[in-house]
Amino acid sequence: MVKIASSQNNPKVEEGAVEVSEEEFKTLTAEEAAAWRLSHPQTSPWHVLFLQIGIGALMVLLTGLFTREFHLAASVAWGCASAVIPAVVFIRALSRQMRQIQPKAVLLGLFFWELVKIILTVALLLVAPKVISNLSWLALVAGFVVTIKVYWLAMALGYMQRKSKPTIF
Repeated sequence: MVKIASSQNNPKVEEGAVEVSEEEFKTLTAEEAAAWRLSHPQTSPWHVLFLQIGIGALMVLLTGLFTREFHLAASVAWGCASAVIPAVVFIRALSRQMRQIQPKAVLLGLFFWELVKIILTVALLLVAPKVISNLSWLALVAGFVVTIKVYWLAMALGYMQRKSKPTIF
């Protein structure tokens, strides 16, 4: 582990520590900050959500085509929806929450909406047997897990990297 020392006259700096002088930090002007923001665009969480929806729809379609059983495709669809619907609520709420100026309010909102997302996910999974007759829990869990794991696919494709366009490697 590398420790960063902010002062050169610190007698307790361990051997191998990286020293950072204050002259390396530069305050940006408004124009420089705007140029930096243009060269480092933020990734929208909506891109990842649309990828989740696409992968979920593909899973439902493939399940229906290969098994020819409606209840399996419906189970996969409910599993995908149990991941996507709470994510939509979370992203929508956080996009409004990020307009707050106070960092404490933003952090509190993050925790609150994550709790809402978890409760909504559990509620959707609990009502599944009442909504889908002849529910297949294995298909539901498969749809849910694959939809959740799309975050890894999004990272591999570059959707979650700030400066890159989607690429495989």
